[in-house]
Amino acid sequence: MPDAPARPAEAGRSTPSRPGAVVTVLALAGITVSLMQTLVIPIVPELPGYLHASPSDAAWAVTATLLAAAVATPVAGRLGDMFGKRRLLLVSLVLLVAGSTVCALSDRLVPMIAGRALQGLASAVVPLGISIMRDELPPEKLAGSTALMSASLGVGGALGLPAAAFIADHYDWHVLFWTSASLGVVAAVLMLGLVPESGVRTGGRFDLAGALGIAVGLVALLLAVSKGADWGWGSGTTLGLFALAVVVLVAWGFFELRTARPLVDLRTTARRQVLFTNLASIAFGFSMFAMALVLPQLLQLPTQTGYGLGRSMLAAGLVLAPQGLVMMATAPLSALITKSRGPKTTLMTGALIVAAGYGLNIAMMSEIWHLVLVSSVIGAGVGFAYGAMPALIMGAVPPSETAAANSLNTLMRSIGTSVASAVAGVILAQMTTSLGGYTLPSENAFKAVMALGAGAATLAFLLAGFLPRHRPVDTPATTATEASTEPVG
Repeated sequence: MPDAPARPAEAGRSTPSRPGAVVTVLALAGITVSLMQTLVIPIVPELPGYLHASPSDAAWAVTATLLAAAVATPVAGRLGDMFGKRRLLLVSLVLLVAGSTVCALSDRLVPMIAGRALQGLASAVVPLGISIMRDELPPEKLAGSTALMSASLGVGGALGLPAAAFIADHYDWHVLFWTSASLGVVAAVLMLGLVPESGVRTGGRFDLAGALGIAVGLVALLLAVSKGADWGWGSGTTLGLFALAVVVLVAWGFFELRTARPLVDLRTTARRQVLFTNLASIAFGFSMFAMALVLPQLLQLPTQTGYGLGRSMLAAGLVLAPQGLVMMATAPLSALITKSRGPKTTLMTGALIVAAGYGLNIAMMSEIWHLVLVSSVIGAGVGFAYGAMPALIMGAVPPSETAAANSLNTLMRSIGTSVASAVAGVILAQMTTSLGGYTLPSENAFKAVMALGAGAATLAFLLAGFLPRHRPVDTPATTATEASTEPVG
């Protein structure tokens, strides 16, 4: 791959004539990509029949998206820093449209897996969008805009579930993917017309060996985590994948430290502010996904269990939808706290709110309004935290590395959600009760997962405590200078 020309931050920075339109379009793109992640949830039980495949094979339609997203996110971030963030964002949306179209035309397993993998390759849209905001928006609008962009991940997921359930109940299941493709086209057209290309570039040659190394390591790790329960945690396949992940990622780390233009600058990643933000992101990803696993099942389990609420998937989606609206509503407040008290305070506040929400859930889980309240409280905490994380990352890296650093942070959250899925799956499979000849997760199993969610949020709070003390939020121009001179640790 040819060298990319470098452009300094000062030369590339401009103020768009319509910053509100830029923020709206980027947030729409983020919501579109997050919708893709919840798109298949309502049809997962029916996928084996739709695709003429076994349940274990049909599950690859979900796993493929996870693996593709893990590989694409850091690679797209680095390519965005090198060749243009809007350019890579448009490429991501094109991949989303292509993958959605393939799925919409599929009735067999292999093309469905290929389409879902293409959809997963679009997962870098949110970190790329945040990086464009840093380069193009005036400083006074940056905190609120990045908080809104981060919240789009949760907003799309929360609003997408009831929408997808409604479509699946009333129309052919292929309409789900035609809808995703249509939204991707709209987002791409608006992007071309309203979002400027950032001139902030890092230049250099793409680290192909580093990209291949992290791809192999992440695929091995996430495959073992996501499939361990099916294959057996002590099976040779699972243990072999874990061993391969450790060996490859350690070797990759040594290689990246010796590369002039690495895919991931590990020295920047080792700075205290970046390191502890990423560690807190893993804990937050775990905590947020625990709720996504527990609440829909509680809502849909039969009332004869004594704790299930016997609702449909559509009703469950409607109960969880307010969470997305709360996340969007908390974005301005998150930005206000970040400006006045610093992103560290915002992140710690969000962690405490999430932990309190899970504690509330353990005590209140018998009525619909209980779960609406719980999901809204947890959504508010996640909104605070997700708004603070980009500010912390961008306060510690130069503008030319923003996309790569934000993409790595997004990847850390994804690792947290994958671990949450595996751990919660083990708990719900081991702590069971019987009803009418069927084995179902017990009430205590759900409470145990909630307790883990609260513990993960508390861990995020403790990790955030190691972040540097508050200082005023930096403008993009000053951050580049400070980040380049900040010592490691």
